[in-house]
Formats: sequence, C-alpha cells, structure tokens
Amino acid sequence: MIDLNKHFQPKNLSDKTALLFTKFLRLLADTFFKKRYGHRAVVLETVAAVPGMVAGMLIHLKSLRKIEDDRGWIKTLLDEAENERMHLMTFIHVAKPTAIERFIIMIAQFIFIFTYGIIYLISQRTAHRIVGYFEEEAVISYTEYLNELEAGTIEDLPAPEIAINYWNLPLHSTLKDVVKVIRDDEAGHRDVNHSFADLINLRKTKKSINSTNKKNQNKKVDLEKISN
Repeated sequence: MIDLNKHFQPKNLSDKTALLFTKFLRLLADTFFKKRYGHRAVVLETVAAVPGMVAGMLIHLKSLRKIEDDRGWIKTLLDEAENERMHLMTFIHVAKPTAIERFIIMIAQFIFIFTYGIIYLISQRTAHRIVGYFEEEAVISYTEYLNELEAGTIEDLPAPEIAINYWNLPLHSTLKDVVKVIRDDEAGHRDVNHSFADLINLRKTKKSINSTNKKNQNKKVDLEKISN
C-alpha cells in the first residue's frame, strides 16, 4: 500500500534548500495555473521528465570515467524519466495545450535541464532531495485534481488510448483512473529519490568517519614514534 501522505522532514541545510526551492516553484505553478490541473500537468510533467534523464546521463559518464559500477541507479533513473514522459504524452491528449503553452514547455525544459544539471554536479544529494520534494508536491496536486474530478467540477473524460495501453487499464477507464495511477507513480518516484539522497548522505558520513579514523591512526603512529 502506497503512503500518499508521506513527507520527508528536512534534516540539514541541503534538505532545507531543496524544500525551499520546491516550494518556490510550487508557488509559481499555483499562481500561473490555479485550478487548470490538466494544463498544469502538461508543463510540470515536462519538467519532471528532466531529472531522471540528466542524472542518469551524469552517472553514466561518471561510471565510464571512474570504471565503477552504478549500482543500478542509471536504469532506475532512466525508467523514471520514461515514466514521466508518458505522463506528459497522456496529458497532451487531455489538455490539448495551445501554441503559447507549448512555447512555455520548451522554455521551461531548457531552463530546467541547465539548472538541474548544475545542481547535480554541485550536490547529488540536494538534487535527489529536490526531486523527492517535487514528487511530494505532485502527489498533492494530483490528489486535488482527483477531488475536482470526483466532485464533478472537472469533467471525467474517457481515458486516452495511450494511457490505457501504457498502464494496462480496462477499456472503460476514465480520467479519474488515469490520475490515480499517475499519482501512484509519483509517490514511487518520491520514495526512490529520497532514498537516493539518504544513501548519498550515508556514504558521505561513512567517508568522513573513515577519514577521521585514519587521521587519528596516523597521529597514534606518530606519537608512538616520538615516544620510542
């Protein structure tokens, strides 16, 4: 059972920076799109498909450069990017974006590819935490979308054929069913990216401890030499 209400409490400056950045982007989305959830989804899924591809590419290059195993991260991240792309393809059929919105999509994608790439090169931990928080907000947005559909405020259209084929949904499925499976996807991406950030943090902590132990060992050896 997926916990849709899970929230990672920030523990350090990196986490707080990631959360603040996410809340800022959420404010922009709320201001621009308000309750036009279909159009919001089109733009946000364009952005959401970027991190997995960028991170996967950078880890791939690092793996080649250092000749080391990626521990399965590349495939996981590329699968995430592909899944987010399918979210976008689905909502293109639902929202039918205008020429202006398609232009916004292009600009948002270009800016975010550059921005996220820089963040990932500076701090992988912060980058994955940002995506974790992004996905938390995505779960909230899709829950709000679902509430509007169930209340009848937004018409519950038949599910697009592309969504039925991708998620193996029943032929009579509606937009509500599509939003539910997409929300579950986002919750999964949330957990994966928070886990990746935690693993990176754990590695850094272990590396710091090992470095301290090594320094202490060297000091001990030096003292023994002096005493002798």
